[in-house]
Amino acid sequence: MSYPSLLGSALQTVLRSSLLFSLSLVASFAHAQAPVPEQALTQSADDAQLKWGPCPPFLPKGCGIAVLHGDPAKDNLDVFFKVPGKSTIPLHWHTSPERMVLVAGELHVTYAGQKMAILKPGTYAYGPAKKPHNGYCASDVPCVLFIAFESPLDAMPVKK
Repeated sequence: MSYPSLLGSALQTVLRSSLLFSLSLVASFAHAQAPVPEQALTQSADDAQLKWGPCPPFLPKGCGIAVLHGDPAKDNLDVFFKVPGKSTIPLHWHTSPERMVLVAGELHVTYAGQKMAILKPGTYAYGPAKKPHNGYCASDVPCVLFIAFESPLDAMPVKK
């Protein structure tokens, strides 16, 4: 048995072990830094777990906004917007376009320069950015609207 080959074999074993250890450290560090995958979710407008926040003061008393997904101060936000039955939504506009589906009630919406649209549950509506509009919840029950905003949430009243 020659010493150089034994030393070479031991050195190779140490190097292999070190390499495997280093690779496992890198892999575990990379795994620890991996972003948590986003969770799917479902939400019902009548869920007691919803956290309804206030609307801007120019909107009707009893109005509420529940954030479903996203951050109101950032792009790509989904909300439920609720107004009491028989209430008027004054003329206003949003910086963002809005994609909407009426979930409950009957909502009459009029965009500047266009005919009034009557939304019933399941009706889709699109509102262009900065286009003034108003509404009226014609039903006895609250109107609940799902709205997807591309830009941060805002509502700017139009002074007459």
